[in-house]
Amino acid sequence: MLMASSSYSPCAACKFLRRKCLPECVFAPYFPPDQQQKFTSVHKVFGASNVTKLLNELQPHQREDAVNSLAYEADMRLRDPVYGCVGVISILQHQLRQLQIDLSFAKSELSKYQNHLNSGFIHHHHQQINILGGGLTAAMDLQHQFFPSIHQQQQQQQAGISGYDASSYLAMNMSAGIEQLSGYQQARAAGTAADGRRTPAEPS
Repeated sequence: MLMASSSYSPCAACKFLRRKCLPECVFAPYFPPDQQQKFTSVHKVFGASNVTKLLNELQPHQREDAVNSLAYEADMRLRDPVYGCVGVISILQHQLRQLQIDLSFAKSELSKYQNHLNSGFIHHHHQQINILGGGLTAAMDLQHQFFPSIHQQQQQQQAGISGYDASSYLAMNMSAGIEQLSGYQQARAAGTAADGRRTPAEPS
C-alpha cells in the first residue's frame, strides 16, 4: 500500500538551503514559499546561521519585526553596498530638516502678514474716528455761527444740566436746532418771494 505524498511545501529558507522543513522550523512563519527573494537577500548579507541564532534569542512576538528589519537592511545593502540603509536615513533626515526650515519661514511670513493687517485696520479705525470728530466739531461751529441763540441757551442751561440725563439734553438741543433752522428757512423763503415781487419805492 502506497502512502499518500505530503502536500506540505517547504519554506523559502529550507528550499534555498536544500533541507527538510520541519514543523518547528524557525524560518517558516516569516519566509513563506512564495518569498524566495526575501530570504535570499537576508542570507546573502547576514547568513542563515546568524539569522537563526538571532531569532532563537528573541521572543516569538518580536521575531516578525526583526525579520522585516533584516530584510529591509539587506535589500538596501545590496542596492548601496557603501551606505546601505544609513544613506536612506541620512536623506530622510535632511528632508525633514529642510521641511522644518520651510515651516518656520512660512509661520514667520504669516505672522508678518497678520500684523500688517492688524496695523492697517487700527490705522483705518483711527482715521474714521478723526473724521467723525472733525465733522462733529465743524457742525458745532456752524451751529454757533448761524444759531447763536442755541449757543446762548446751552450756556444758560449748563448750570442745570445735571438735572437731565445725556439723552434728554441732546434731544433738547436737537429740537431747538431744528426749530431755529426751520424758522431760518421760512424767513429766507419769504425774503426771496418778496424780492421777486418788489417794485421801486415811491418817494414819500
